[in-house]
Amino acid sequence: QVQLAESGGGSVQVGGSLRLSCAASRITSSRYCMGWARQAPGKEPEGVATIDSVGSITYADSVKGRFIISKDNADNTLYLQMNSLKLEDTAVYSCSVHFGWGWLPCRPGAWGRDLGFWGQGTQVTVSS
Repeated sequence: QVQLAESGGGSVQVGGSLRLSCAASRITSSRYCMGWARQAPGKEPEGVATIDSVGSITYADSVKGRFIISKDNADNTLYLQMNSLKLEDTAVYSCSVHFGWGWLPCRPGAWGRDLGFWGQGTQVTVSS
């Protein structure tokens, strides 16, 4: 079974940067979609960014121009570089992967925790 483990969360001031990592294991399929989602207290989950197995990338409008998603194919590690952080970026960030190539879109918010595999999440707190 696929396992995902996030790291890199923490506290940062407004305008600062953080880099999240997601170590993925047991991904044997050549077609997949990986992504980051977040959930702030009292709010609905929000897809942040996705990247598929051929490198196509999509961002949520709320993070476009500030966040960068990337992956290292050599070790199946997913990254999220977060720049110009805002107070509203405070949330638990989780990485996930789905293998619904051809029927499930690869874009932020296209799938929930009832599909695919998810990590436990890492807290990101942005303060003024």
